[in-house]
Amino acid sequence: MRLDRKVRWCGTGVVAGSVCHPYRTATSGLIRLLNPPGRGRPGYVAIMSMLQTMRWFGPNDPVSLMDIRQAGCSGVVSALHQIPVGEVWSIEAITQRQRLIEADNDRYSPLHWAVVESLPVHEAIKKGLDSRTGYIDNYKQSIRNLAACGIRTVCYNFMPVLDWSRTNLSYEMPDGSRALRFVWEDFALFDLCILKRPGAEADYEPDVARSARERFTNLSPERVLELSSIVLLGLPGSEEAFTLETFQGLLNEYAHIGDAELRTNLYQFIREVAPVAQEAGVQLCIHPDDPPRPLLGLPRVVSTEADLAQLMAASQVRANGITFCTGSLGIRPDNDLPGMIHRLGDRIHFIHLRTTKREADPRNFHEADHLEGDVDMYAVVKAIVLEEQRRARMGMTDTAIPMRPDHGHQMLDDLHKKTYPGYSAIGRLRGLAELRGLELGIVRSLAELENAQVPLLNAQPDEL
Repeated sequence: MRLDRKVRWCGTGVVAGSVCHPYRTATSGLIRLLNPPGRGRPGYVAIMSMLQTMRWFGPNDPVSLMDIRQAGCSGVVSALHQIPVGEVWSIEAITQRQRLIEADNDRYSPLHWAVVESLPVHEAIKKGLDSRTGYIDNYKQSIRNLAACGIRTVCYNFMPVLDWSRTNLSYEMPDGSRALRFVWEDFALFDLCILKRPGAEADYEPDVARSARERFTNLSPERVLELSSIVLLGLPGSEEAFTLETFQGLLNEYAHIGDAELRTNLYQFIREVAPVAQEAGVQLCIHPDDPPRPLLGLPRVVSTEADLAQLMAASQVRANGITFCTGSLGIRPDNDLPGMIHRLGDRIHFIHLRTTKREADPRNFHEADHLEGDVDMYAVVKAIVLEEQRRARMGMTDTAIPMRPDHGHQMLDDLHKKTYPGYSAIGRLRGLAELRGLELGIVRSLAELENAQVPLLNAQPDEL
């Protein structure tokens, strides 16, 4: 949020300088009243500056665009999952998705495609194969096509083979809602006893490996199938899962790719594509590893502040940026999230707000309520607000950083529906409402400390 120091009412909103801001806009979110004015009594205005968005997986998503609209969002986060990884996203395909998102804008509060999540990076690029040149050229063209359609924020990740990994998609919380969970020993059980990955024994402590093997002897076939399906689930937005044989084959292709090699391939990729994005006016933003540690013998190179700082240094253009996912980064206690926002804030182009709770074994965690868990969400949101205020003082145009509430709990009526794991409507709606209130409270408290509240001039009750 930000407070405008020079404002007055116009017919449809607030005039700041010479610009009339409507109550809802595609770029600056919502205008909220603080102490609404009455006759002879001034009021104050705050403009929500984090652009509120939700993820939408396309026409087959059980959460509808109207659900997202009614949650109070103006931005939609989406991707073209139907296009094979590595192929160009054509202008025709992009505009078709835009038309779907904007179809009812003439009747209801407008929505727009604010963020691409994700424009996937082909495995040939991650592995540094000779064929990567063609895939990088395709990636560049997709960026140009997105820019031509007015889409300016593109999220991606550089995790080998799998996206985020969990071992339980319906962990019951004390209130009866269901959350995502990761248990290290369950993952070891899958790796050692179900996948039977060569060399896996070296990645686990002897007591963990021993316990996993003992548990496996008593595991039902149904539980074996369930755990396998969860771990092998493909990218979000897809219900396709790998077979064990196919999956092991993909892992084998990384046998000679370690931390240093994966970093080299990432930095070469970003040096190629970031200047193209900068020229096109697109902000690229890498998603951190989830969970932020090596798994299945695969390296992870976007897990810490040092990892992010190295990547930012690899290409100095501002288009080389970060998706600041508090849930992924917050799994590690050594990541100082508010400090990272302070130090890396200029490169943060997209925000995922969620929190996780580390358990007795800190390698185990589950998704907590958005304002609970191990992430100090107050400190995080305050740091974001201060970063947006810094941008406003600098006269920058991207003061409204897109944000989405991430991985809500499955609750209420959604317990009886099939939804993408972590992406049910009501849990995310609850999270967004909590985050919206937190942001409002922080902005108002900062304004009061600075004595910066702004009278709304000549406002009458019937004008509100």
